[in-house]
Amino acid sequence: MLLALPIFLALSSGFVVVGVYTERKISAFMQDRLGPMETGKWGLLQLFADLLKLLQKEDIVPTAADRRLFLLAPAVIFASVFAGFAVLPLTPDLQASGAAVGVFYLMAIVSFDVVGILMAGWGSNNKYSLFGAMRSVAQIISYEIPLGLTILCAVMICQTLDLQEISRQQGIFTTDANYLFGLKALNINVTDWGGIFSWNIVRNPFLIIAYVIFFICTLAESNRAPFDLPEGESEIVAGFHTEYSGMRFALLYLSEYAMMLLVSFLGAVLFLGSWNTPLPNIGPVRLADWTSGAPGTVWGNVTGAFWLLSKAFLAVLVQMWVRWTFPRVRVDQMMFLCWKVLTPIGLLLLLLSGIWRLLMV
Repeated sequence: MLLALPIFLALSSGFVVVGVYTERKISAFMQDRLGPMETGKWGLLQLFADLLKLLQKEDIVPTAADRRLFLLAPAVIFASVFAGFAVLPLTPDLQASGAAVGVFYLMAIVSFDVVGILMAGWGSNNKYSLFGAMRSVAQIISYEIPLGLTILCAVMICQTLDLQEISRQQGIFTTDANYLFGLKALNINVTDWGGIFSWNIVRNPFLIIAYVIFFICTLAESNRAPFDLPEGESEIVAGFHTEYSGMRFALLYLSEYAMMLLVSFLGAVLFLGSWNTPLPNIGPVRLADWTSGAPGTVWGNVTGAFWLLSKAFLAVLVQMWVRWTFPRVRVDQMMFLCWKVLTPIGLLLLLLSGIWRLLMV
């Protein structure tokens, strides 16, 4: 449905308003300070003041810069991030594109932002911008390897690349659940529990580790601390966007927060039950009966959107928490973690997921 695209555009744009204010307040709380307080009640208008300031700033293009690359780069970065929302399911019935290869498309289109980052660094004709761009490209390309392996683990368990189908599979229990919990020998049937018991991280215990690796890799993909080396202010000024000002800088900032939201949505869809309720059908109350509606109904779409947004925003909060908790790592530590820790574990998890799937057939 094409209706999903403007919804995601409004969601990703509006998320900046909520996300920036929330991150400022979270960082202030963790550092025992108040954060923005002067502009509006509780500082709620601070972001609008910042936006007004950016609108008034001159859009400067360095004299020696490659003008075409410099001006086009922010649009390329934002377009590549926003295009990823096209295949995400928002509710049981609301999805912009029902592509059968949604996971493959998402991994391919999001990877295109490295082209925009390299354009920004090279087009600026600034050695610090170029260093920041090269760091960012090396980081993103490296961490896409373990990220892809963890995504393949979920794909192998679900046997599909369609994100909507992956979502549906986590809404009801499959017959292999009895084998998973060792309950078949006890003659206990849990195939209709649903809820959190049908999430991928519960159906397959290896996927809990896979989600942890997925989350770490998404921090690097989003240039978030402790992997914000391309924007290490103490080392290379501000990274690949050093020369940008005004609304072009705002567009780059918007892209970072849109990427945070995108990978949080993807993690929720692949591992955390997507738009399905976490409450199971156990006992006489059968909570999932009234916390998730049937597909095709208004209540089903409302509750589906609520649960998916709740899971995604919770992941975003954890990303912000991590940023203000852990110190920035060195370049060699970042690469060591990727190639010598996360990638071997990702390969092992992929092997175990394949064996698990064969045993369940």
